Amino acid sequence: MKKHIAFSIAWCLCCLHLLAQGTVTYTKMPCTLLQGITEREYTIYLPPSYETDTVRTYPVLYLLHGGNCSNIDWERYGGLSHLADSLITCGQMKEMIVVCPEANKNNMIWFNADHWRYEDFFFHEFMPYIERTYRVKQGKAYRSVAGYSMGGGASVVYGVLHPDLFNVVYGMSSYLRSQPLEFLKNDPSAPWRQKLVDDYNPIHTIIKGTENDVKAWKSIRWFIDCGDKDFTYDANIDLITSFRKRNIPYELRIKAGGHDWNYWRPALHDALIYVSEQLPEK
Repeated sequence: MKKHIAFSIAWCLCCLHLLAQGTVTYTKMPCTLLQGITEREYTIYLPPSYETDTVRTYPVLYLLHGGNCSNIDWERYGGLSHLADSLITCGQMKEMIVVCPEANKNNMIWFNADHWRYEDFFFHEFMPYIERTYRVKQGKAYRSVAGYSMGGGASVVYGVLHPDLFNVVYGMSSYLRSQPLEFLKNDPSAPWRQKLVDDYNPIHTIIKGTENDVKAWKSIRWFIDCGDKDFTYDANIDLITSFRKRNIPYELRIKAGGHDWNYWRPALHDALIYVSEQLPEK
């Protein structure tokens, strides 16, 4: 076993010298569903073969950022492109497109409010735009969603509300219900956003779901990842309890750490591998 591990490490180190590189683009798309917005930013990672194999289609992962953060943070702080390139080169990750939408600028929320229909934008404008603009492989089996903090909570909610669309939901340090947050204390718009978080609380939705709902939720591969010192820990454990009560399969990972990039960087590594492993063989 030790020899096998040592060989695998040595192989990956050799591969890094021949690292195939994908591309990261910071760009914009036309927008009509967000009030007062005509263009919306996003970051996209295209895998190494995308430009050369022009007929190939790829799985897609929607990667959501946290509160008071930005679509560029997965690349800037998480090292998305280098990590994906390394995992692909070492054979630990299949080539896929990774898309990071923007949900902080103008209004910090992933859900629908009366004056800010972000969920409508995401499902009726953003996803369709991405999947017709880039060579995305069609179907639930090739589409996943993941995120950290506010984006982790949104990933779980999106999976609960749209189980027909996603193969994997991977929540990191997911913000699932309102909690006192220091950076929101002087924000006059915080109360309505916190109310939305509670209105969309997926724990309550799962507990109250019908048998048909439960059947649909069982079609998703759920992965919950949270640090043992994270302020979202209790809510994430309550989410797991709701899965257990409804006999919904899940995977849970609790590691040492808090609510920061020291936790999310290695969590991203695990998420990319996990999403890749759940893809169909052919």
